[in-house]
Amino acid sequence: MSIKVLLIEDEVGIRTLVRKIIEKNEGFSIVGECDNSTEGIKLFNKLKPDVVFLDVQLREGDGLSCASIMADINPKAKLIFATAHSEYMPEAFLVYAFDYLIKPFNVERVNHTLERIKDLQKPDEKPTMDKIVRYEKGLEKLLVKSKESMSFVTINDIILIQREDNSTVIYTQKDSFTTSASLSDIEEKLDKDQFIRSHKSYIINLSQITKILPYGRWTYIVKFKDIDKDALITSEKYEEIKKMFS
Repeated sequence: MSIKVLLIEDEVGIRTLVRKIIEKNEGFSIVGECDNSTEGIKLFNKLKPDVVFLDVQLREGDGLSCASIMADINPKAKLIFATAHSEYMPEAFLVYAFDYLIKPFNVERVNHTLERIKDLQKPDEKPTMDKIVRYEKGLEKLLVKSKESMSFVTINDIILIQREDNSTVIYTQKDSFTTSASLSDIEEKLDKDQFIRSHKSYIINLSQITKILPYGRWTYIVKFKDIDKDALITSEKYEEIKKMFS
């Protein structure tokens, strides 16, 4: 299955150049193009791309705000800024951009970014871990309210909590629970020695981690032992976890 790419760029020439570079890389397909943030968000929701190339400055709206909305809808989408403005790199860091490319483009630099994305799509080896933190908290429960029901989730069973399609989803080994509660609301009810806010869009159970791998320019990806799901973690939180296990 090809990796779906969305282009958001108001300069036709630049958009054509990026398209040609991507089309020469096997395994990628461009599913949509536009020149403004409003249309970009609509296409993002409709087409569900894996990768988005976007400029910081657009004809309508701006790329940073657009990226922030996209990251909340799907934190796993790889957002790549392609811009002539290097001064916005710190802001791109705050929306967890996968990469930041400066115009005029070095074709090999773009190809390298695309190769990294392809490498991340390859199946990983069965993860192992030398050390696992274990916590025994009895029968503590988390009450999860949805529009139609209430669920009682055993806190120790929680593996991962993430923002997904403008909702919050709690994952255990066997079930998932969707709620309108924010990550911050849930985070307050969890043991901070066991759960960590690894990223704006994720809370993870430290006792369930099996492996942490490089992902984007400023992020890593976390693998878990009991579910076929993963999470993102910032470089700062990655360093915190390294200290915990050192």
